[in-house]
Amino acid sequence: MLTDTTASPHAVMTSVPPSSVTMDAHGPLGRLRANALEVTIPSMGDLMFDPAIAHAVENFRIAAGRAQGEHHAAPFMDGDLYKWIEAAVVAEPDAPGLAGRVADAADAIVAAQRPDGYVHTRTTIAANRGEDVAPLTDRLQFETYNLGHLMTLGCLHKRLTGSDTYYAAALGAADFLVRAAQERPDALADCNICPSHYMGTIEVYRSTGDARYLDLARRLLELHGGKGSAGGDDNQDVHPVQSQHVATGHAVRANYLFAGMTDYALETGDPAFREAVEALWQDVVSAKLYLTGGCGAVYDGASPDAGQDYSTITKTHQAYGRPFQLPQTTAYNESCATLGFVLWSWRMLALTGEAKYADEIERVLFNSLPAMIGAEGSSYFYTNPMRAVRDLPYQMRRAGDPERTTPPASDHRLRQEYMTNCFCCPPNIARVIAELPYYAYSQGTDALWVHQFLPGTANLTIGGVPVEVTQTTRYPSEGTVRIRVRAQAPVRATVRVRVPGWAPETTVSVAGEATSAVEGGYAVIERTWSDEEILVEIPLRVRTMVAHHFVEEATNQVAIMRGPLVYCVESADLPDGVGVESVHVPAGAHWSEADGAGILTDYVTLHTEAVRIPSPVAAGSLYGELREESPVPLPLTLVPYARWANRGPGEMSVWLPRLR
Repeated sequence: MLTDTTASPHAVMTSVPPSSVTMDAHGPLGRLRANALEVTIPSMGDLMFDPAIAHAVENFRIAAGRAQGEHHAAPFMDGDLYKWIEAAVVAEPDAPGLAGRVADAADAIVAAQRPDGYVHTRTTIAANRGEDVAPLTDRLQFETYNLGHLMTLGCLHKRLTGSDTYYAAALGAADFLVRAAQERPDALADCNICPSHYMGTIEVYRSTGDARYLDLARRLLELHGGKGSAGGDDNQDVHPVQSQHVATGHAVRANYLFAGMTDYALETGDPAFREAVEALWQDVVSAKLYLTGGCGAVYDGASPDAGQDYSTITKTHQAYGRPFQLPQTTAYNESCATLGFVLWSWRMLALTGEAKYADEIERVLFNSLPAMIGAEGSSYFYTNPMRAVRDLPYQMRRAGDPERTTPPASDHRLRQEYMTNCFCCPPNIARVIAELPYYAYSQGTDALWVHQFLPGTANLTIGGVPVEVTQTTRYPSEGTVRIRVRAQAPVRATVRVRVPGWAPETTVSVAGEATSAVEGGYAVIERTWSDEEILVEIPLRVRTMVAHHFVEEATNQVAIMRGPLVYCVESADLPDGVGVESVHVPAGAHWSEADGAGILTDYVTLHTEAVRIPSPVAAGSLYGELREESPVPLPLTLVPYARWANRGPGEMSVWLPRLR
């Protein structure tokens, strides 16, 4: 479903078939998806079809000559529409009513596509108006980004529905790129930003088996890197891509590139590509990843670290910074970058079969992903900080006002329903939520992999026998997961169940017999299956986390986790006048747990006796003399980061000072 690696010679596993998995509408992610089907995806469709707001579908109608007007919205809105359609296509079996809009959008897109396969509404509309424009002359038109998402959509739509409507458009886009790589390689090399087309091209190859598209993928990757001083850190194109072992620059561009490189390794087994993506992934998780799974710490800056010419520096924005450069208040963490990390990690999981990749996917699914979207299901974050404070005296990009020119009196962040200049993240959020069921399982030869613990049912074929797999759990509120495997006829097969890397004490048993075999982080159960239940017991203790000593902004601070969840303090749970900076967690604090209610339903809240130590620095001063004041007891409630900023404006912090 997510990627079709069934025939990929170097894949350990493949996604389960379309429409084979359902999720129950309870638990944090079950409720998140149910709300997306009911609210998020339909309401986003309203925006996409509204010519007064997103203007997304209208742009295609104008480009096709079916309506009059000018292009509106960002040049990458075409690709963002494709992402929303992908979400709608996946959601349709559970959210009837979207098929009509999917068909209407297809009609406009196909009509706007040129005979050579090129489709880009801004360029086409300008050309129709007599302007001197041509494809692949301005990288900031994001043409290849748009075409990449169209190719991915077309292949997925074909697998889900059997229809050729979007698939034919996808093949046309791929053929356009084949010709461009032959006739205009330099132009194509320059238009490689946010390279979703590497993933899209290889998915077309998987769908067709046509070696031209695998050759195209190789050529695109060759064209991307090795530019030397003509390239830059921001676009990861200084060095040949297979020579890169350090993640630099724009985090969305980076993660899309690395995912495409992993796709290429899955198809070819190229050792240089495999070595590169393994080193890059390790670089991110060991020195550049936030506790919540957020990616891309830096708003704007300069980096000499990956350049060949050390006498100059190159700009970076929305970027991976230097190792351990992980600010809290100014953490950028664009939603698309973090979701790109999920796409990349999913491919790494298929390539290696190692549970550490599923662990990091879990980190994002339970923390960053639900935090990106409001509890009501129709408002979104573009950036995802680790700390929000009052009276911030400088300007930062927020969700809905990227061009704000004056600092606000208060920088309390709230999500926005529509982001005028950049609506790329919400449809990405929608499609990942729609596809959540497919992150739970993979299949191999006579094998089933259980990656994520999500309540629901999968109907699969293992060893030629129909098998129903049902998960029952209140995870992550509780650590018990029951996985019932019912086969229509006895079948010999292997089931691999992830043992979370953060909980090595996890036990996995069948019929009271514990499984001792663990490979790559998965408990391995090989037996003849008929009607058996796998019992997974995951200890969900509260863990006090600290950061590496190079992470300066977390020095002498702690963060609290329970299971996969990261917690935070919000001013909604503090007395009036108490700022998050004055809250200190005593060493050895004892935490109690309580079931959440309202927007915190299906979550556990954490409670302890903390202390308040007011800041000795007066307002308007940079420094102050330390005053020896006795700490004041302060009852402290922490809530999951996944649900922050849903109770009105206020402060928030994941990291808190530790009092010895």
